[in-house]
Amino acid sequence: MAHELPALPYPYEALEPYIDTATMQIHHDKHHQAYVTNLNNALKDAPAEVQAMSAVDLIKNLSKVPEAIRMAVRNNGGGHVNHTQFWEQLKVGTSEPTSGPLADAINSAFGSLAALKEALEKAGTTRFGSGWAWLVVKDGKLAVTSTPNQDNPLSDGSGAPILGIDVWEHAYYLKYQNKRPDYLKAFWSVVNWDDVAARFAAA
Repeated sequence: MAHELPALPYPYEALEPYIDTATMQIHHDKHHQAYVTNLNNALKDAPAEVQAMSAVDLIKNLSKVPEAIRMAVRNNGGGHVNHTQFWEQLKVGTSEPTSGPLADAINSAFGSLAALKEALEKAGTTRFGSGWAWLVVKDGKLAVTSTPNQDNPLSDGSGAPILGIDVWEHAYYLKYQNKRPDYLKAFWSVVNWDDVAARFAAA
């Protein structure tokens, strides 16, 4: 099964001014495409049962991937899965959760939505080098974590990711340069909370 680059669910400019058009074009068409291409190349000689696995199943079951290609699958499969979720959870204009199961879980785990934002911004700011900050569901409760490179919480069992913030420089550098905290604060203006709530319900 060849893995494919998903189309963006909105125009490149849809997230302006928070995420600029040029960043979206390069991030999706170049970076995400490279992960897909490299994942397919890594899998071309893998056993049929491994080739048949979805990208999510691959990163959840890395021990089933031949050791010779495991790191390539971890990096590029993770990049594919992480970015596929990333595009789906971005949208301008969705309302923040003030009631319902997600809001209740946020208040229970963090005290408030503002405290959750602060925790995720801290996780993103303090992630050394490249990586991701995540809101995950673990044992029915919300938690904040971060991963290096293109690692995903599904790989190490640290939770089901329902919101991920890409803190690789390619996600923000054209607009925000070295000011990662500014990018993290702007990120809240483009969160598709409906998508996050749906992922929470599924988890």
